[in-house]
Amino acid sequence: MMRATMMRNWTRLGYVVALTGALGACAVGPDYKKPDAPVPVAYKEMQGWKIGTPGKAASDGAWWSIYDDSVLDSLMKQIDISNQNLKAAEAAYREARAAVSGAQASFFPTVSLNGGATRAGSGSAATGTGTGSKDRTTYSASAGADWALDIWGRIRRSVESSSASAEASADDLAGARLSAQTELATDYFQLRALDEQKRLLDATIIGYAKSLDIVKNKYASGVAARADVLTAETQLKGTQAQVVNLGVQRAALEHAIAVLTGRPPAALTLASGAFATDVPVFPTDLPSRLLERRPDIAGAERRMAAANAQIGVAEAAYFPDLTLSASYGYSSSTLGKLFQLPNSIWSVGPSLAATLFNGGATSAQVEQARAAYDQSVANYRQTVLTGFQQVEDNLASLRILEDQAKIQADTVASAREAERLTINQYKAGTVDYTSVVTAQATRLNSEITALGIQRDRLTASVALVSAVGGGWKATP
Repeated sequence: MMRATMMRNWTRLGYVVALTGALGACAVGPDYKKPDAPVPVAYKEMQGWKIGTPGKAASDGAWWSIYDDSVLDSLMKQIDISNQNLKAAEAAYREARAAVSGAQASFFPTVSLNGGATRAGSGSAATGTGTGSKDRTTYSASAGADWALDIWGRIRRSVESSSASAEASADDLAGARLSAQTELATDYFQLRALDEQKRLLDATIIGYAKSLDIVKNKYASGVAARADVLTAETQLKGTQAQVVNLGVQRAALEHAIAVLTGRPPAALTLASGAFATDVPVFPTDLPSRLLERRPDIAGAERRMAAANAQIGVAEAAYFPDLTLSASYGYSSSTLGKLFQLPNSIWSVGPSLAATLFNGGATSAQVEQARAAYDQSVANYRQTVLTGFQQVEDNLASLRILEDQAKIQADTVASAREAERLTINQYKAGTVDYTSVVTAQATRLNSEITALGIQRDRLTASVALVSAVGGGWKATP
């Protein structure tokens, strides 16, 4: 008879589950729809600028391969292996994935197993009070299950939010990787520019030393003043001091590259290398594709989805929670007879819990969730605008710097010819040494300026590649 009663109760419980399943076919809260973002039809700064064709095409996301530099390539490969900021971002992604699994666990019932022995009595023999009844020991063992039914979609919205947050964390990981790659490439080209500047200064020092010999010979012949000798020596020593100062800047860049690759500064030494003369750049897609190519934009969009789902989580608090509970076990005063059928106990049934009044706390939480979503929409649109700004900035930089480089190349050529003619005139005695110093300083400054423009073009090309998302593309 007891079994028949249990069967009837389980049948009724099945009806409850079926009914709640029908009620839970839809979840409260708004379904996510991606908001619009301001996207231009074309890039303004693309007009009048010819995209350089890389000599080597980038593949498998290795966008830096367009620079065809084996040293840069080997350094980039160390970022994924050793960069600590990237390791932290990867751990944050794993944490977010675990949070999704934790949220999904709420779909299933919680099953527990309990066992114990309790000794109880009444009265006290020591004080002479009470009835003097004997103490009693009760043994028990039971198994139970509780299942919170997701009628209003609270759990589903929580899983939706956690999943979107995990996807945003994956985008953050891609963004951290791209940021580290961009910083390394920028530091590397700046270091190579210093190497090239040192070669330029070393060659200039040789020329200044020859000029000093000429001045000394003229002074020994009585056709030059002592001041000319001192001026030549000052120019030579000053240039040598510039070379020493370059060492400070180069060491700082080398240390930064070491840290980016996850090594102590003392563990990395980069030999002097050639400075790139070509400035290859990724062809830029249409502006609408930028939303798919930048990890920060993709991450901001996923955070909107997560915030939207949290509105449903908050609104579910308006409705009652339904929990199904069942337990079966045994209770006996004799341990040896505990698991006999007469000592069995069981319970099964639903429970409904609802908040009737909490001073407006639920409404405040819903309003808070809606405000958080509005904030995420604004952040997303601002991220999109910033992305377009960075692309436009670097397109303009590359176009303008290319024009400046052409003019500066003519300036360098003129300065070199002026220096050569002035030195010959000084040898012939038609100009004083001040003219030589001026011509030499003009030539050196013009060459350093040209080198700086080339460095800026390379770093701007790196920044443009980064601005369009590097080799990364959003997954559906």
